[in-house]
Amino acid sequence: MTAASDVILATEGVGKNFGGFQALRDVSVEFRRGKLTAIIGPNGAGKSTYFNVLSGAFPPSTGRILFEGRDLSRARPHSFARAGIAKSFQITNVFPELTAQENVRVAIQAVHRRFELFRHRRAFPELYDEADRLLASVGLGDRRLRRARELAHGEQRSLEVAMALACRPKLLLLDEPTAGMSPEETREMMGLIERLAAERTVILVEHKMKLVMGLCQRLIVLHHGELLAEGTPDDIRANDEVRRVYLGQGAH
Repeated sequence: MTAASDVILATEGVGKNFGGFQALRDVSVEFRRGKLTAIIGPNGAGKSTYFNVLSGAFPPSTGRILFEGRDLSRARPHSFARAGIAKSFQITNVFPELTAQENVRVAIQAVHRRFELFRHRRAFPELYDEADRLLASVGLGDRRLRRARELAHGEQRSLEVAMALACRPKLLLLDEPTAGMSPEETREMMGLIERLAAERTVILVEHKMKLVMGLCQRLIVLHHGELLAEGTPDDIRANDEVRRVYLGQGAH
């Protein structure tokens, strides 16, 4: 049994229904503080639905979500952000005509609500300093004055991560962070995730088994909306059921 102080996020008997379709069924998981955890599973396993429940985008139909012991099951999405949960979705969500720096500056202001979003830049130089710091932390320091639409796909994903970091989260949720990336972009993103996880708890949703086996400390495996297995990469490799439903699909 994990000590309560070691658990940053937990779901207890979580289910999610869409009309007559049950996307998640009785999922109970504890996510450890300071750990890099991946939620994996074949297509249709319920990974994205679970991610949306964890991030507050979908309220659970049954069960509870607890963040640092606080019940967020019926909380609005902004309450998740205020509690210290930030998220980056599979589809890049940036302002294409703004520079990378402006994108992050807007994200900082949206979180702290300290100024009007579009006041002149001279009114808040400290926000640009913070934006530049965040961009440097994700490897975009030299791209800060480029418009977002001019950035490569992998760079846009890194920009979105910088925007998610604007609220200084305790927990960062990443939905298929390497989707659509080249092998080189994928390597860079996984290196970034490893650096981010050294400073905060990170949970990512991923369907590429090989990608997470050497990176994550813990894996949660979903199948048909249910929890199939959880444990270390070695535990998951040795699990016959996981091998049957997932590894057998060519993700050795």
